[in-house]
Amino acid sequence: MERIAVLGAGSWGTALSIVLADNKHEVRLWGHRKELINELNQTRRNHKYLPDIQLPAGITGYSSLLEALEGVSTVILAVPAKAVREVLGETAKLKKNPLTIVHVSKGIEPDSLKRISEIIEEEVPVDLLKDVVVLSGPSHAEEVSLRQPTTVTSASKSMEAAEYVQDLFMNQHFRVYTNPDIVGVEIGGALKNIIALAAGITDGLGYGDNAKAALITRGLAEIARVGSGMGANPLTFSGLAGIGDLIVTCTSVHSRNWRAGNMLGKGDQLEEVLEKMGMVVEGVRTTKAAYQLSQKYNVKMPITVALYDVLFNGKSPKEAVDSLMSRVKTNEMEDLVNIVGDRSE
Repeated sequence: MERIAVLGAGSWGTALSIVLADNKHEVRLWGHRKELINELNQTRRNHKYLPDIQLPAGITGYSSLLEALEGVSTVILAVPAKAVREVLGETAKLKKNPLTIVHVSKGIEPDSLKRISEIIEEEVPVDLLKDVVVLSGPSHAEEVSLRQPTTVTSASKSMEAAEYVQDLFMNQHFRVYTNPDIVGVEIGGALKNIIALAAGITDGLGYGDNAKAALITRGLAEIARVGSGMGANPLTFSGLAGIGDLIVTCTSVHSRNWRAGNMLGKGDQLEEVLEKMGMVVEGVRTTKAAYQLSQKYNVKMPITVALYDVLFNGKSPKEAVDSLMSRVKTNEMEDLVNIVGDRSE
């Protein structure tokens, strides 16, 4: 049994806390909203994010980061991508012993274009950072918390660290594979949110399954194209953190990004959508970063560009989809060969 701090008491942090508690670990679930933490400890439920789930006895909520980190050497970082730097900065001030940091946030930082693991390495001093691991894959918090079968990937530069996290989480409901390609796993997890937003838009427009299947397929090509350019293994995008996560995020009502896109397709403005959601929609921020990545690596990402125009340039969703359909003709096999065979594209 280990004492583990889970930073972020949203739906995903809470669901992963349940997995860890089921595996008999002592889980310290930290959230910055004191009222939410007090309610969690008193009622054994996270009413805001997973209202119907009874929390196991092994989970204790903390609103004090100092108390949550006491005696901990492994941290699960489950805060939204935009809060990662702030939380890491506070953590680094409070801890004196080296940490294994497992991040489950899916995003790319706009402007700096840093992946989450790169931000961790930047914010946490070398003497306080033992290992960085990313846990990603097709995994809705709602289903994980119900102990429905789920399979994810643990990726790290250190296979020993990846296997350590595999052992922490793996049980009969939650299967974990390992992968040495941390770049590919992070890129797949982050950029699939963009395609899910676009898939929601096509559903909101009433365009049906044909359009969505094409969007998912061509979206995967975009993710693999830019990921390969950044040094990822193209095969990673055929796995759980690639096509697996993409399918589940583009096709489920559990997906925040799909739901947000669906509202945009039905005519809601972005500000209205974000207000109605009441939760972070990572794909919006990541779209800006991916647009910048396409320019930095000189990679064609037509779906990303079209979504960027909808979110930030006032283009109508219908106009954006129509422009995608009228693009110049191309050869699919040549495109796929370029992804696998030429990482410099």
